[in-house]
Amino acid sequence: MIRLQLLGLTVAAALLAAGNAHAAGDKANGRKLVYTCNGCHGIDGYTNAYPDYPVPKIAGQNEQYIINALHGYKTGDRTHPTMMAQAQSLSDQDIDDIAAYLSSLAK
Repeated sequence: MIRLQLLGLTVAAALLAAGNAHAAGDKANGRKLVYTCNGCHGIDGYTNAYPDYPVPKIAGQNEQYIINALHGYKTGDRTHPTMMAQAQSLSDQDIDDIAAYLSSLAK
């Protein structure tokens, strides 16, 4: 009976570990990839021409938020022509790398 319980705990721990595992982003590569992001997101007080709204700062943003946002633009769930074009050119690893780098920066 104890063996069965230990086996159950081992399997449960392995499943939890696998569920929480994800490819870690490469900050060094992310730093190289964000040069185009800085053109809008790196300028203090920058606003979009149309519709007129402030461009959000992304340095120091939550890593998972950046990943979700870029995947949303890539799939079309989030719409903004410039962001959709940028995101569609990125691989999943590129997105992870960008998110790892940007989230490591101080706000």
